[in-house]
Amino acid sequence: MDISVIVPLFNEEESLPELFAWIKRVMDKNKYSYEVIFINDGSTDHSWQVIEKLQKENPEVKGIKFRRNYGKSPALFCGFERAQGDVVITMDADLQDSPDEIPELYDLIVKQDNDLVSGWKKKRHDAKLTKNIPSKLYNATARKITGLKLHDMNCGLKAYRVDVVKNIEVYGEMHRYIPYLAKNAGFSKIVEKPVAHQARKYGTSKFGLNRFVNGYLDLISLWFLSKFGRKPMHFFGLVGTLMFLLGLLAVIGVGASKLIAIYDGVRAPLVTSSPYFYLALVAMILGTQLFLTGFVGELISRNSSERNNYKIEKEI
Repeated sequence: MDISVIVPLFNEEESLPELFAWIKRVMDKNKYSYEVIFINDGSTDHSWQVIEKLQKENPEVKGIKFRRNYGKSPALFCGFERAQGDVVITMDADLQDSPDEIPELYDLIVKQDNDLVSGWKKKRHDAKLTKNIPSKLYNATARKITGLKLHDMNCGLKAYRVDVVKNIEVYGEMHRYIPYLAKNAGFSKIVEKPVAHQARKYGTSKFGLNRFVNGYLDLISLWFLSKFGRKPMHFFGLVGTLMFLLGLLAVIGVGASKLIAIYDGVRAPLVTSSPYFYLALVAMILGTQLFLTGFVGELISRNSSERNNYKIEKEI
Protein backbone atom coordinates (compact mmCIF):
# COMPACT_ATOMS: atom_id res chain seq x y z
CA MET A 1 0.00 0.00 0.00
CA ASP A 2 1.30 3.44 -0.93
CA ILE A 3 -0.40 5.73 1.59
CA SER A 4 -2.23 5.59 4.89
CA VAL A 5 -4.18 8.75 5.73
CA ILE A 6 -4.95 9.11 9.44
CA VAL A 7 -7.72 11.52 10.44
CA PRO A 8 -8.44 12.10 14.16
CA LEU A 9 -11.78 13.78 14.71
CA PHE A 10 -14.18 15.08 17.34
CA ASN A 11 -17.67 16.21 16.30
CA GLU A 12 -16.97 16.74 12.60
CA GLU A 13 -20.00 15.05 11.00
CA GLU A 14 -20.54 17.83 8.43
CA SER A 15 -17.01 17.79 7.02
CA LEU A 16 -16.32 14.03 6.79
CA PRO A 17 -18.12 13.22 3.48
CA GLU A 18 -16.54 16.22 1.76
CA LEU A 19 -13.09 15.43 3.19
CA PHE A 20 -13.17 11.80 2.08
CA ALA A 21 -14.45 12.71 -1.39
CA TRP A 22 -11.56 15.18 -1.72
CA ILE A 23 -8.99 12.60 -0.56
CA LYS A 24 -10.46 10.01 -2.96
CA ARG A 25 -10.22 12.38 -5.94
CA VAL A 26 -6.55 13.05 -5.22
CA MET A 27 -5.73 9.37 -4.70
CA ASP A 28 -7.55 8.18 -7.84
CA LYS A 29 -5.98 10.90 -9.96
CA ASN A 30 -2.47 9.82 -8.88
CA LYS A 31 -3.32 6.09 -8.90
CA TYR A 32 -2.20 5.53 -5.30
CA SER A 33 -3.20 2.46 -3.32
CA TYR A 34 -4.42 3.82 0.00
CA GLU A 35 -6.47 3.58 3.17
CA VAL A 36 -8.15 6.31 5.20
CA ILE A 37 -8.33 5.64 8.95
CA PHE A 38 -10.84 7.81 10.79
CA ILE A 39 -10.41 7.85 14.59
CA ASN A 40 -13.60 9.03 16.26
CA ASP A 41 -12.39 10.51 19.55
CA GLY A 42 -15.58 10.26 21.60
CA SER A 43 -17.74 12.46 19.35
CA THR A 44 -21.21 13.29 20.63
CA ASP A 45 -22.71 14.03 17.19
CA HIS A 46 -23.30 11.61 14.29
CA SER A 47 -19.65 11.36 13.20
CA TRP A 48 -19.48 7.58 13.74
CA GLN A 49 -22.64 6.95 11.71
CA VAL A 50 -21.10 8.98 8.87
CA ILE A 51 -17.89 6.89 9.08
CA GLU A 52 -19.88 3.64 9.01
CA LYS A 53 -21.76 4.82 5.92
CA LEU A 54 -18.52 5.81 4.19
CA GLN A 55 -16.99 2.43 5.05
CA LYS A 56 -19.91 0.49 3.54
CA GLU A 57 -19.52 2.40 0.29
CA ASN A 58 -15.70 2.53 0.19
CA PRO A 59 -13.40 -0.40 1.14
CA GLU A 60 -10.53 2.07 1.64
CA VAL A 61 -12.22 3.51 4.72
CA LYS A 62 -11.44 2.17 8.18
CA GLY A 63 -12.74 3.46 11.48
CA ILE A 64 -11.88 3.40 15.17
CA LYS A 65 -14.37 4.57 17.77
CA PHE A 66 -13.23 5.53 21.27
CA ARG A 67 -15.69 5.10 24.11
CA ARG A 68 -14.87 8.61 25.34
CA ASN A 69 -12.78 11.61 24.39
CA TYR A 70 -9.09 10.83 25.01
CA GLY A 71 -7.42 13.50 22.88
CA LYS A 72 -5.47 13.81 19.65
CA SER A 73 -2.33 11.96 20.78
CA PRO A 74 -4.17 8.71 21.70
CA ALA A 75 -6.06 8.92 18.40
CA LEU A 76 -2.80 9.22 16.44
CA PHE A 77 -1.20 6.43 18.49
CA CYS A 78 -3.98 4.00 17.55
CA GLY A 79 -3.90 5.15 13.93
CA PHE A 80 -0.12 4.70 13.73
CA GLU A 81 -0.42 1.17 15.12
CA ARG A 82 -2.80 0.15 12.34
CA ALA A 83 -1.28 2.05 9.40
CA GLN A 84 -0.13 -0.19 6.54
CA GLY A 85 1.02 2.34 3.92
CA ASP A 86 4.64 2.99 3.02
CA VAL A 87 3.91 6.67 3.69
CA VAL A 88 1.65 7.81 6.53
CA ILE A 89 -0.09 11.17 6.26
CA THR A 90 -1.96 12.84 9.10
CA MET A 91 -4.49 15.61 8.67
CA ASP A 92 -7.27 17.26 10.62
CA ALA A 93 -10.91 16.55 9.81
CA ASP A 94 -12.09 20.18 9.69
CA LEU A 95 -11.13 20.75 6.00
CA GLN A 96 -8.46 23.28 6.98
CA ASP A 97 -5.78 20.86 5.69
CA SER A 98 -5.83 20.38 1.92
CA PRO A 99 -5.61 16.82 0.51
CA ASP A 100 -4.17 18.39 -2.65
CA GLU A 101 -0.86 18.53 -0.74
CA ILE A 102 -0.67 14.72 -0.56
CA PRO A 103 1.25 14.06 -3.84
CA GLU A 104 4.02 16.51 -2.95
CA LEU A 105 4.26 15.19 0.60
CA TYR A 106 4.45 11.63 -0.76
CA ASP A 107 7.24 12.55 -3.20
CA LEU A 108 9.24 14.30 -0.46
CA ILE A 109 9.26 11.02 1.48
CA VAL A 110 9.66 8.50 -1.36
CA LYS A 111 11.67 10.36 -3.99
CA GLN A 112 13.73 12.65 -1.78
CA ASP A 113 14.28 10.05 0.94
CA ASN A 114 13.10 12.11 3.91
CA ASP A 115 11.84 10.56 7.15
CA LEU A 116 9.28 13.21 8.09
CA VAL A 117 7.77 16.21 6.36
CA SER A 118 6.04 18.76 8.57
CA GLY A 119 3.54 21.19 7.10
CA TRP A 120 3.99 24.93 7.60
CA LYS A 121 0.86 27.07 7.39
CA LYS A 122 2.56 30.26 6.27
CA LYS A 123 -0.70 32.12 5.77
CA ARG A 124 -3.23 31.26 8.47
CA HIS A 125 -6.95 31.97 8.69
CA ASP A 126 -7.10 31.80 12.50
CA ALA A 127 -7.80 34.59 14.96
CA LYS A 128 -4.62 36.66 15.29
CA LEU A 129 -4.70 37.33 19.04
CA THR A 130 -5.91 33.95 20.29
CA LYS A 131 -4.03 31.69 17.86
CA ASN A 132 -1.47 33.29 15.56
CA ILE A 133 0.62 35.30 18.04
CA PRO A 134 0.64 32.58 20.76
CA SER A 135 1.56 30.02 18.07
CA LYS A 136 4.54 32.10 16.95
CA LEU A 137 5.81 32.40 20.55
CA TYR A 138 5.27 28.70 21.16
CA ASN A 139 7.05 27.67 17.96
CA ALA A 140 9.99 29.99 18.68
CA THR A 141 10.43 28.35 22.10
CA ALA A 142 10.08 24.87 20.59
CA ARG A 143 12.76 25.63 17.97
CA LYS A 144 15.16 26.78 20.66
CA ILE A 145 14.67 23.76 22.91
CA THR A 146 14.37 20.99 20.30
CA GLY A 147 16.99 22.24 17.85
CA LEU A 148 14.56 21.63 14.96
CA LYS A 149 14.21 24.61 12.62
CA LEU A 150 10.48 24.17 12.01
CA HIS A 151 8.16 27.16 11.80
CA ASP A 152 5.00 25.20 12.65
CA MET A 153 5.73 22.26 14.95
CA ASN A 154 2.04 21.59 15.64
CA CYS A 155 0.70 21.57 12.08
CA GLY A 156 -1.73 18.65 11.71
CA LEU A 157 -0.69 17.99 8.11
CA LYS A 158 2.44 15.82 8.17
CA ALA A 159 3.92 12.93 6.19
CA TYR A 160 6.03 10.12 7.64
CA ARG A 161 7.97 7.16 6.42
CA VAL A 162 6.13 4.21 7.98
CA ASP A 163 9.24 3.26 10.01
CA VAL A 164 8.93 6.55 11.89
CA VAL A 165 5.39 6.00 13.17
CA LYS A 166 6.21 2.42 14.16
CA ASN A 167 9.17 3.55 16.27
CA ILE A 168 7.78 6.49 18.23
CA GLU A 169 5.30 6.54 21.09
CA VAL A 170 2.75 9.34 21.10
CA TYR A 171 0.95 9.71 24.42
CA GLY A 172 -0.63 12.37 26.65
CA GLU A 173 -0.57 15.50 24.47
CA MET A 174 2.76 14.84 22.77
CA HIS A 175 1.28 15.09 19.24
CA ARG A 176 2.60 18.67 19.23
CA TYR A 177 6.16 17.37 19.32
CA ILE A 178 6.12 14.39 16.95
CA PRO A 179 9.10 15.80 14.96
CA TYR A 180 11.08 15.97 18.23
CA LEU A 181 10.01 12.42 19.15
CA ALA A 182 11.19 11.28 15.71
CA LYS A 183 14.50 13.08 16.16
CA ASN A 184 15.02 11.40 19.56
CA ALA A 185 14.25 8.04 17.95
CA GLY A 186 17.12 8.53 15.49
CA PHE A 187 15.28 9.88 12.41
CA SER A 188 17.27 12.89 11.27
CA LYS A 189 15.85 13.66 7.82
CA ILE A 190 13.13 16.03 8.98
CA VAL A 191 12.08 18.81 6.59
CA GLU A 192 9.33 21.40 6.30
CA LYS A 193 6.95 22.20 3.48
CA PRO A 194 4.70 25.28 3.19
CA VAL A 195 1.09 24.10 2.88
CA ALA A 196 -2.23 25.77 2.19
CA HIS A 197 -4.44 26.60 5.15
CA GLN A 198 -8.18 26.70 4.47
CA ALA A 199 -10.68 28.72 6.47
CA ARG A 200 -12.85 26.53 8.70
CA LYS A 201 -16.04 25.62 6.81
CA TYR A 202 -18.08 23.86 9.50
CA GLY A 203 -18.32 24.06 13.29
CA THR A 204 -15.87 25.70 15.64
CA SER A 205 -12.35 24.97 16.86
CA LYS A 206 -12.12 22.24 19.52
CA PHE A 207 -8.93 23.62 21.07
CA GLY A 208 -8.88 26.30 23.79
CA LEU A 209 -6.20 28.67 25.04
CA ASN A 210 -5.15 26.14 27.68
CA ARG A 211 -3.36 24.20 24.95
CA PHE A 212 -0.55 26.80 24.97
CA VAL A 213 0.06 26.34 28.71
CA ASN A 214 -0.12 22.56 28.31
CA GLY A 215 2.14 22.80 25.28
CA TYR A 216 4.94 24.48 27.23
CA LEU A 217 4.63 22.00 30.09
CA ASP A 218 4.74 19.08 27.65
CA LEU A 219 7.79 20.58 25.94
CA ILE A 220 9.65 20.78 29.27
CA SER A 221 8.61 17.20 30.08
CA LEU A 222 9.74 15.93 26.69
CA TRP A 223 13.07 17.77 26.93
CA PHE A 224 13.66 16.29 30.39
CA LEU A 225 12.72 12.77 29.24
CA SER A 226 14.97 13.02 26.18
CA LYS A 227 17.89 14.12 28.36
CA PHE A 228 17.34 12.11 31.54
CA GLY A 229 14.38 9.79 30.85
CA ARG A 230 16.50 6.65 30.79
CA LYS A 231 18.95 7.85 33.42
CA PRO A 232 17.06 10.03 35.93
CA MET A 233 19.86 9.48 38.45
CA HIS A 234 22.09 11.63 36.26
CA PHE A 235 19.85 14.60 37.08
CA PHE A 236 18.42 13.92 40.52
CA GLY A 237 21.60 12.27 41.79
CA LEU A 238 23.80 15.16 40.70
CA VAL A 239 21.52 17.89 42.08
CA GLY A 240 20.90 15.92 45.29
CA THR A 241 24.60 15.27 45.86
CA LEU A 242 25.54 18.91 45.33
CA MET A 243 22.79 20.10 47.67
CA PHE A 244 23.76 17.55 50.33
CA LEU A 245 27.43 18.54 50.14
CA LEU A 246 26.61 22.25 50.41
CA GLY A 247 24.46 21.56 53.48
CA LEU A 248 27.17 19.36 54.99
CA LEU A 249 29.84 22.03 54.46
CA ALA A 250 27.55 24.64 56.04
CA VAL A 251 26.97 22.40 59.10
CA ILE A 252 30.71 21.79 59.43
CA GLY A 253 31.31 25.54 59.19
CA VAL A 254 28.77 26.32 61.93
CA GLY A 255 30.14 23.54 64.16
CA ALA A 256 33.75 24.58 63.58
CA SER A 257 33.03 28.18 64.55
CA LYS A 258 31.47 26.91 67.79
CA LEU A 259 34.48 24.67 68.58
CA ILE A 260 36.95 27.47 67.86
CA ALA A 261 35.05 29.77 70.21
CA ILE A 262 35.11 27.13 72.96
CA TYR A 263 38.83 26.50 72.41
CA ASP A 264 39.54 30.25 72.70
CA GLY A 265 37.45 30.46 75.87
CA VAL A 266 34.98 32.81 74.26
CA ARG A 267 31.29 32.47 75.07
CA ALA A 268 29.74 31.38 71.77
CA PRO A 269 26.04 31.37 70.89
CA LEU A 270 24.22 28.06 70.55
CA VAL A 271 24.66 26.30 67.22
CA THR A 272 20.87 26.25 66.87
CA SER A 273 20.79 30.05 67.17
CA SER A 274 22.38 30.37 63.71
CA PRO A 275 19.98 30.46 60.74
CA TYR A 276 22.71 28.80 58.67
CA PHE A 277 22.31 25.67 60.77
CA TYR A 278 18.66 25.26 59.73
CA LEU A 279 19.38 26.14 56.11
CA ALA A 280 22.12 23.51 56.12
CA LEU A 281 19.78 20.86 57.56
CA VAL A 282 17.12 21.65 54.97
CA ALA A 283 19.72 21.42 52.18
CA MET A 284 20.95 18.04 53.46
CA ILE A 285 17.41 16.65 53.76
CA LEU A 286 16.42 17.89 50.30
CA GLY A 287 19.66 16.56 48.85
CA THR A 288 18.97 13.12 50.33
CA GLN A 289 15.40 13.14 49.01
CA LEU A 290 16.50 14.14 45.51
CA PHE A 291 19.13 11.39 45.54
CA LEU A 292 16.51 8.82 46.55
CA THR A 293 14.16 10.20 43.90
CA GLY A 294 16.84 9.39 41.35
CA PHE A 295 16.91 5.79 42.55
CA VAL A 296 13.13 5.49 42.38
CA GLY A 297 13.13 7.12 38.96
CA GLU A 298 15.63 4.55 37.71
CA LEU A 299 13.31 1.75 38.85
CA ILE A 300 10.11 3.07 37.26
CA SER A 301 11.62 4.89 34.29
CA ARG A 302 9.18 4.73 31.42
CA ASN A 303 7.74 1.34 32.39
CA SER A 304 4.06 2.20 32.75
CA SER A 305 2.17 -0.65 31.09
CA GLU A 306 -1.13 1.27 31.15
CA ARG A 307 0.09 4.46 29.48
CA ASN A 308 -1.42 3.63 26.09
CA ASN A 309 -4.33 1.45 27.11
CA TYR A 310 -7.33 3.05 25.42
CA LYS A 311 -10.83 1.60 25.39
CA ILE A 312 -12.04 1.05 21.84
CA GLU A 313 -15.77 0.41 21.45
CA LYS A 314 -15.77 -0.56 17.76
CA GLU A 315 -13.41 -1.06 14.86
CA ILE A 316 -14.36 -1.57 11.22
